[in-house]
Amino acid sequence: MMERLFEALITGDRPAARAVVDEAIEQGTPPENIVSELFWPTYEVVERLHREDKLTRMCHHLATRLLRVLVDQTSARFTQGAHRNKTVFAVCGPTDADELSAQIAVDLMEADGYSVCFPGGGIAIDEILEHVQERRPDLLLLFASAPCDLPEIRRLIDTIREIGACDVTQIAVGGGVFNRADGLAEEIGADLWATSPMEIVELVGECPEQRATPGQRTVGRKRKKAA
Repeated sequence: MMERLFEALITGDRPAARAVVDEAIEQGTPPENIVSELFWPTYEVVERLHREDKLTRMCHHLATRLLRVLVDQTSARFTQGAHRNKTVFAVCGPTDADELSAQIAVDLMEADGYSVCFPGGGIAIDEILEHVQERRPDLLLLFASAPCDLPEIRRLIDTIREIGACDVTQIAVGGGVFNRADGLAEEIGADLWATSPMEIVELVGECPEQRATPGQRTVGRKRKKAA
């Protein structure tokens, strides 16, 4: 089924893509499982092949845009969990593919009972910081970030820690560049990190009080001069 969906996506065959989803629904597959066990793995294959220059730009765009439509339609079928009285502010990398990945994460979080605010990618760090200071969300989620975002993400986390005005806000990262650089999330001072939308939902639910330790962060730390 995943192979059929992949072929339909990269060729832009919308009826064929919808037929795969309809078949999964007819088989009784919960919509949450369709997203986590069919859409997400297919998305990862598309992104990996694109990074390896094994997919043309045309195929990549066809796939990500069509998959986002399917995610929209399927997430509308999610069973809504009990409200948790917790707020999430989520941002992501600048591309459409980044937004698709982050959308899967926020759709699953919303279904799990969180109140989610998601402006997508391309938001200036200063605006993100202002929003966090004003709204004081329970969770700041930086999902599917791009390598070009890292300096500003590090500055954002440093600033939040230094001003101490957002002590209620947990910072979680995942997907994107953090999946391709082992240990990076911990080194920049994130409280939680995960490789997939499903994992981030699980970790946030299980570890709401987890915070980074002062000794955890190593990226950007000033080195002592040799004697």
